[in-house]
Amino acid sequence: MSAESLTVNTENTVETKQAFGNTTFMRMTKYMGLRVVTMAITVAIGVYLTILIANMGGYVDTMMRNEIRDNMTQSILANPAFRNLTPEAKAELVQKKIASEEARQGLNEPFAIRSINYLVNALTLNLGRAIYMISDHGSKEVRLILLERLPATLLLTGTAELILFFGSVFIALSLSRKYGSWLDKLTIALSPTSAVPAWFYGIFFILIFAAILRVLPFGGLVDVPPPENPVDYALSVLKHLILPATSVIVSAIFLSIYNWRTFFLIFSSEDYVEVAKAKGLAPRDVERRYILRPTLPTIITSFALLAITLWTGLTITETVFLWPGLGITIFRAIGAYDTPVIVGSTIIYAYLLALTVFLLDFVYALVDPRVKVGAGGAQ
Repeated sequence: MSAESLTVNTENTVETKQAFGNTTFMRMTKYMGLRVVTMAITVAIGVYLTILIANMGGYVDTMMRNEIRDNMTQSILANPAFRNLTPEAKAELVQKKIASEEARQGLNEPFAIRSINYLVNALTLNLGRAIYMISDHGSKEVRLILLERLPATLLLTGTAELILFFGSVFIALSLSRKYGSWLDKLTIALSPTSAVPAWFYGIFFILIFAAILRVLPFGGLVDVPPPENPVDYALSVLKHLILPATSVIVSAIFLSIYNWRTFFLIFSSEDYVEVAKAKGLAPRDVERRYILRPTLPTIITSFALLAITLWTGLTITETVFLWPGLGITIFRAIGAYDTPVIVGSTIIYAYLLALTVFLLDFVYALVDPRVKVGAGGAQ
């Protein structure tokens, strides 16, 4: 082969690689753009529906108007500067104050226009001020209320759910090797206990360990008054964490193990696994290379969705244990029809969910070579 033909072949190879790279880049860019637009539309629709539902068909507006009327009336009547006014003048002044406050809060506009304003503010994370709820430091900023409760929720749900997830996966993987054993049959027999919610177990745990045995506290985050020593404070929080975390784990552990055990059994019966066993590979090598690796996308998906649900908290369980997290905060916000707090928690969860789903597409491509991001308009 001549030097000239070799040079031409080299140039053709380089051009082919560049064209392939440009095609791949364009395909990835198009795919990412479509996914971002689709998720943005989905998030906007979900948040707008939340706004409509949280307003209770105008009931919240009526509550806000009534509260404004009561506050303005009381402030005028209690102000010594207005005592000498005639009843007609007081009534007129009250109406002016009410109209001014309703205009300030936007209640003089149609709900259709206000709902769009609420949507824009929510999507830009301008969460505004709560109607009734306040933070421990006296602030009505929704952002501060949610951030103040977030650490307690992450501590409880993070501890319980992570132990539950990883414990279930590893125990289920072990049970899949012992199919038909007494331990396997016991797990199957106990799986219906997961039909009982965590808060129900929590009530029994409180009765047994707090009321009767008196070895653990009834609820709360820390002892009252809180210990000043950081080590004692951490031990107090840990002591208060035991019952709610245990109730969450116990309520779901057997069903979760059963689900993952069945999942691993299905993959264990694949032909390529039988071939690996026939070659004499060690059981742990078979599990790691031929069972765990193909199931990684599902495991990662479950873990990612679990991670974002930590934001929502455990509403009833936190209420039973008086745990000062996001769950009990959202529960109280729903009871008080505090729309900004409800919408604020929803929009953050929606963003986390959309971001997680977006990133999972690329994670799948990394852990599973069969997945091609953007191929054919889908992963």
